[in-house]
Amino acid sequence: MTTTCRREAAESPSESSGTSTPPPAPERGTGAAERSRKRRGWALLIVAAIVISAVAAGIGRGQVIKSEGAGSLFDFFAAAASPRLDAEFLALTGTAMLTTLAYAVLGTALSLVIGLIGGVLSSQAWWASGVRSRRGRRLAGWGLARAVLVVPRGIHEVVWGLFFLVVFGIDPIVAVLAIGIPFGAVTAKVFSELLDETGRKPYTALLAAGSSKWSAMLYGLLPPALPDLISYGFYRFECAIRSAAILGLVGAGGLGFQLALSFQTLRYPEIWTLLFALILLSVAADYWSSLVRSARARGRRRSRDGGGVRRDPLLTASLVFGAVLIALSAWWVGLDIAVLWSGKAWEFGIQLLSEAWPPSVGGTGVSGLLMLAGVTLAMSIVAITIAFGLGALFAVPASTPAQGRDHVERGAVARIARTAAMLASRFVLVVLRAIPPPVWALLLLFVMYPGILPGAIALAVYTTGVLGRLMAESVDNLDARPLRAIRATGASASKVFCYGVIPAAAPRFVAYGLYRWEVTIRETVVVGVVGAGGLGLLLDHQIGSFNYAGALTTLATLILLTLVVDVTSAAIRRSVR
Repeated sequence: MTTTCRREAAESPSESSGTSTPPPAPERGTGAAERSRKRRGWALLIVAAIVISAVAAGIGRGQVIKSEGAGSLFDFFAAAASPRLDAEFLALTGTAMLTTLAYAVLGTALSLVIGLIGGVLSSQAWWASGVRSRRGRRLAGWGLARAVLVVPRGIHEVVWGLFFLVVFGIDPIVAVLAIGIPFGAVTAKVFSELLDETGRKPYTALLAAGSSKWSAMLYGLLPPALPDLISYGFYRFECAIRSAAILGLVGAGGLGFQLALSFQTLRYPEIWTLLFALILLSVAADYWSSLVRSARARGRRRSRDGGGVRRDPLLTASLVFGAVLIALSAWWVGLDIAVLWSGKAWEFGIQLLSEAWPPSVGGTGVSGLLMLAGVTLAMSIVAITIAFGLGALFAVPASTPAQGRDHVERGAVARIARTAAMLASRFVLVVLRAIPPPVWALLLLFVMYPGILPGAIALAVYTTGVLGRLMAESVDNLDARPLRAIRATGASASKVFCYGVIPAAAPRFVAYGLYRWEVTIRETVVVGVVGAGGLGLLLDHQIGSFNYAGALTTLATLILLTLVVDVTSAAIRRSVR
């Protein structure tokens, strides 16, 4: 994710090589005017889509709020001050916490294996080498490799979890596969972009010397890209903790399973104990990930300053600790990969696929399916619009004080206030993204009628935590020199912010927002499962009634909708470069 946005923010139009004079001024003006028209067109379409989605969600029309549920919501938040802390329940929470952590570790490990292999095979660097006469075949291979990753990436881990529950029953392999497969496809996409952005001179030199593709990739391309690959792997681990909790809500065990039981009986003190445990896990993973990213940044600065490339002890220790965690996690959950080639599991899988084929539209009909796809799209648009605004508001206070000393505050009191604001903002963002969207949706259903809006707001709250962090990192990574230059002219802090920070960070904000929209369209499934509507609710009903043919059609519709969003998002990103 981070890499995709960084790549798009770094790209800029360049002159064609081989020309000794610049293009004529009228052509440049015509190109600028064309880009401006495209941007205005996209802006109008985005505004129209937001308005239509807001109307479809029920904003401004109909009854949305249930006033009688306010008391229950107040009781829920009041219980945060008195969570259940007896020894018996704390032992149960600790066990569930370790189970969730183990699923996250094992799922991340599988996703990294899939991501590394898939990333190499779907990278342009892998397919670009070879004889020119086979260019068409190489393009076809690259396109096929990218296409293979689309389906697992387009299906949410909850859907994978429900599928594997039918095939394997209640088994640890369910959560591991449900996290590892879709995360692996996403990781492969990001890894391929990382490899394509890495300098290819050592890689091409090894190929020219007669090395095989795998040897050249292993010794020429992977080493310079390894710090970024590891950093992104730690980010996926943080995401895997939340996914492991979500899978628990559909029966995979861990904190999510205990949360589902406590929600069913409305035991608020128990819910808060479990939520605090989940937040603690997320904070620890976020801190670990931040340390690794900081180590990578220090290494880059040393390299730019001529200090050479040195192995970072923190990174090495993290890799060793991660390997130990994988072994302990497999032991804790009793992972047995032999079930993968169990004849009974294959029999269930083949039977499930035979019942799902041929796909069936079912009672909803094509028009009903399209209407639910529209509902899902509207939910995602409302969610990302709210999350984008809130994430941007949190971004600046959540950025590090080091940037603030360069372009905002200089006094000791101001720095202390800035540090306090940063810590508070970051804590809020961690809490927002630590609690899974289904939990936010269940809370909102206390005071809101079921429909698009509670699902959209639940997704928006969760996505705000993710976007706020990513946007804060983009502010952290701004080049401080232009900001200091503006400050040196005597400009006030507000002017530095308006004319220095916002213009520099806005393209990255937009890129992050568009990418999260692609993710949010898949996340609609998890809030649909708890009654927020759209294709997710239909899919839950179809799986619950064993209508696998209808479920396959719904999944295909969701994948096509995801592809439409991906293509639209990519087109918008190109227009704002």
